[in-house]
Amino acid sequence: MPNFITHQDWLAITPLLIAGGGALIVLLVDLLWPKHSPRAVSLAIGIGVLLAAGAFAATTYGRSYNAFNGGFMLGGFAVVFQEIIVLSAILSLSLFGTFGRDDRMAGITALLLWSTTGAMLMAGAANLMTIFLGLELLSLALYCLCGVADRAASQESALKYLILSSTASGFLLFGMALLFGATGSVTLASLMLPGLAANPLYWMGGGFFLVGIAFKLSLMPFHVWSPDVYEGAPLPVTAFMSVVTKAGTLAVFARFAYALPAGGKLLLPFFVIAGVSMIGGNLAMLAQTDLKRLLAYSGVAQAGYMVAALAGASALGMRYAIYYLAAYMFMNLGAFAIVAVLSGEREEGAQIAAFRGLGQRRPWLAAAMSFFLLALAGFPPTAGFLGKILILAATVNAGYAWLAALLIAGTAISLYAYFKVLRLMYDPHDQPAPGPRTSAPLAYAGAALCAAFVIIMTFYPLTPSNVLPLVK
Repeated sequence: MPNFITHQDWLAITPLLIAGGGALIVLLVDLLWPKHSPRAVSLAIGIGVLLAAGAFAATTYGRSYNAFNGGFMLGGFAVVFQEIIVLSAILSLSLFGTFGRDDRMAGITALLLWSTTGAMLMAGAANLMTIFLGLELLSLALYCLCGVADRAASQESALKYLILSSTASGFLLFGMALLFGATGSVTLASLMLPGLAANPLYWMGGGFFLVGIAFKLSLMPFHVWSPDVYEGAPLPVTAFMSVVTKAGTLAVFARFAYALPAGGKLLLPFFVIAGVSMIGGNLAMLAQTDLKRLLAYSGVAQAGYMVAALAGASALGMRYAIYYLAAYMFMNLGAFAIVAVLSGEREEGAQIAAFRGLGQRRPWLAAAMSFFLLALAGFPPTAGFLGKILILAATVNAGYAWLAALLIAGTAISLYAYFKVLRLMYDPHDQPAPGPRTSAPLAYAGAALCAAFVIIMTFYPLTPSNVLPLVK
């Protein structure tokens, strides 16, 4: 009897096994430690496990391998997305240095590692079953993480996310069932079969599938969950889900989009809602008084930019989307790190009013926050500006000039929202708002690391060439 699972198959998913197994180590150490393991021990194990997973994944770059009979496709695409996910998890985990109860930290770390494992699985998933497995592993842990704070808003956000995300998963699963009915296979490669355009199951299944993807990417009008969940969830969890869910879902969408025949009409409505998200997300930012909600709506618009880069399914578009995702990771998590430095257990720093007079009180923090917000707005010369220029080039070359126009309009609107925070920090007529003096060395280090990488990406815009999504 032939052996269908080989040593190479297990090597392909070793980074996932390290991350998922590391969560069990964290829980075992907490179980064996008298009372509960200290916060520093859980965080150290978690960060160490993520570093090991990222290091092993890096060694597989440049290799292409079809693992588990097409269930997991190893290649440059999967490795780059896995590295972005792992780095996002490390930076988010560092924010737990001052948040959450000590006796819950082992459980929180384990849940975050399992959620990271799900996103890493989505990065390499090449069939419908693996996609759903990764998505649910990512989401189930996030439901719990959203509700770990002893606040009513935290439990409310977990319940909202559970209900709405489960509904979206139902759309996704129903779409997968219809696609299976149309193709007779669960592999994404089957979408390349000729004659599918004449099958109504293909159009219905693809539509339901894309509704689920739009929800996970927070694209309008499927974004309504994100502001409330972002606001209610603990700050480090909000930072984590703002990047990792987008990274994992964008990887799935890219594999789906690049598996379709070139110029497939199925994706046109998806690009339309991406354009709507660029405008609507930035407009909604203008009315926000909570920075977590502001960054939630910012994420709606930023997701629209990333999806726009994939219009036309070109090789350059894929490279530019990954570049902008990496830049967004550092810009966004850097802003969350500054909020963490300014916050106590009640997250006072999440209120925009907390930034009043910050330029006088803590000039270095104000300068760092200004840098991150200007980069998110696409202000030159930052990695955010360069990323948007590259996306503009990709969309125009692919024949989607209208998406480029919406990107420019959305960017112009976003400047007003970000400058609202900048004005509060540096307006000489505003009295400084008192805030808690917290000791958050990991958050300081995370903010410094994010700032350094944004600067590096500005002057050295590396876009790996071996990042086309493999499906067969």
